[in-house]
Amino acid sequence: MNFDRKALSDEELVQLYQSLLLPRMIEEKMLILLRQGKISKWFSGIGQEAISVGVTSVLHKDETIFPMHRNLGVFTTRQVPLERLFAQWQGKPLGFTKGRDRSFHFGAKDYNIVGMISHLGPQLALAGGVGLAHLLKNEAKVAVAFTGEGGTSEGDFHEALNVASVWNLPVIFVIENNGYGLSTPVSEQYNCVSIADKGIGYGMEAIKIDGNNILEVYHQLNALAEDMRQNPRPVLVECMTFRMRGHEEASGTKYVPKDLMTEWAAKDPIENYENYLKSIDILTDEMISNLRATYKKAIIDGLKKANAAPTVTPNDVQEYQDVFAPFELKATPPSSNSASEKRFIDAISDGLDWAMRKHDSLVLMGQDIADYGGVFKITDGFTDKYGKARVRNTPLCESAIVGIGLGLSIKGHKAMVEMQFADFVTCGFNQIINNLAKIHYRWGQNADVVIRMPAGGGVGAGPFHSQSNEAWFFHTPGLKIIYPSNPYDAKGLLLAAFEDPNPVLFFEHKALYRRISDHVPDDYYTIELGKAALAQSGNDLSIITYGYGVHWAKQVCEEMNVSADILDLRCLAPLDYEAIQTTVKKNNRVIILHEANQTGGVGAELAAYISEYLFEFLDAPVLRGTSMDTPIPFAVPLEQQYLPVDRLREKIQQIMDY
Repeated sequence: MNFDRKALSDEELVQLYQSLLLPRMIEEKMLILLRQGKISKWFSGIGQEAISVGVTSVLHKDETIFPMHRNLGVFTTRQVPLERLFAQWQGKPLGFTKGRDRSFHFGAKDYNIVGMISHLGPQLALAGGVGLAHLLKNEAKVAVAFTGEGGTSEGDFHEALNVASVWNLPVIFVIENNGYGLSTPVSEQYNCVSIADKGIGYGMEAIKIDGNNILEVYHQLNALAEDMRQNPRPVLVECMTFRMRGHEEASGTKYVPKDLMTEWAAKDPIENYENYLKSIDILTDEMISNLRATYKKAIIDGLKKANAAPTVTPNDVQEYQDVFAPFELKATPPSSNSASEKRFIDAISDGLDWAMRKHDSLVLMGQDIADYGGVFKITDGFTDKYGKARVRNTPLCESAIVGIGLGLSIKGHKAMVEMQFADFVTCGFNQIINNLAKIHYRWGQNADVVIRMPAGGGVGAGPFHSQSNEAWFFHTPGLKIIYPSNPYDAKGLLLAAFEDPNPVLFFEHKALYRRISDHVPDDYYTIELGKAALAQSGNDLSIITYGYGVHWAKQVCEEMNVSADILDLRCLAPLDYEAIQTTVKKNNRVIILHEANQTGGVGAELAAYISEYLFEFLDAPVLRGTSMDTPIPFAVPLEQQYLPVDRLREKIQQIMDY
């Protein structure tokens, strides 16, 4: 291994050695503790330290790093207190996740480190969001994201690189190519000569370096970072290295040929660098012995503090509170009496316009939303007002764009992502369910992202442009779900969503866009989230619904001459249980109506709640009027059969006759 110090001083060379040695010694201690059962799991980075240390050493302390589970050197180089690291691995509150996540699945906001999730690719797009924030603020900064060679097979890797290249985002994508994804060799992961070729394929610079040579890593990354701060762009860096232990300790390394282990053992990054420093008379055995003694004491002291720290005490109130970032918004009335007739679609557009004016940091992203104005023309004219930096056309990369929204939030921006159709959210499902929804609960980072979802049928658009998919997210703690039924609510609730620092899914029934209108204030106003509204008052029964269901309920009740409370939920998460209780206790007969198919729908949860807590007030079984348990069809007669209107009539008759 050839080392070239270039202009580094003796002190800088020794500092790099110190930064390499500490994570190695911590790991050696953790392996002992693992065998003793004092920690539950360990992902070893032994043999790969030069990458984490070299990369982190060249970054400014306020530049964000997205490490993975073999990047202990990132945390130690950023000088994260050892007792907090050890407590994290023990699942104690002194760590970073209050015992809610393990090993390296955590972020440390004070150290500009963003924690990974088990899915290997999503953090790459988050780094893109941080890079975009740097561009928008004209900051000469870079972001760095790590992944392994196995992670480059995931779709998130390709989406993140594509968007970063198209948008010229200052992100360094560091690939630690250690030869194996668990037991799967690179020959079964990709068929190109090297991973660096993938970067070139996406139109970005890509280099391949010796990841075990600390000086090569340092010099290459330092030159890149300095240049990228002045000339923003993404770069892919493939670092060739080797994993000397199992994917995690339980998996072992029996699948690795012995001669390969021997070959890479000779390339140990610490041993080789240590020998180099000794050969140029910068490091001595006495210095090494003293340094090891110092680190050993620091590790023991850190462990003592972690061991003495209290264990987790389960607390229901705390668990629920930490799902969301603290937020309380009361309704804000409009500042004047000025109002005008607005269609549903106009109210949403007006709400977005007000949000862009009120929140300078808000960025809108979606397919075709810029000059074209979106497929529904909701953002028509926005680029003239706010520019293409804040109203951004995106590639067809739903997962990456949601991740970029979260990355923007990490840097203090607000983000809106428009799904062209709610059906397409499946391509961003992982980011929403496992990143946006869980990040505050895990380590206190909020996700200030609104995702707009044009949903619903009735327009003859078939199975992939007509779904009512709110129940997919209703099951997931950490998401707020809004589903307005009228223009007034649509504007006020949308503006409230942008005030909320938590992830909000905002469903818009596209069949209502140009079908209904209302007298809507022209000024800014908000509606409190989690509050239902009584759309109609009556005494025969109660219909609990949302979205287009409000209009179907009114129509059918009028046709059948039925006097009904029609409770418009408006928000599905959080639900207004007080309003539900009030209408059930009043009328004692309840139908739950929703457009989504019946099994596993929102109505099932509402029916269970009413049966469990309000049974004594019921004069009839709780009934559900829903769509069929089939995909939604295209042909108009089939779609009409699928939708719940006729079944609502049957349910009303059934409950009135009971």
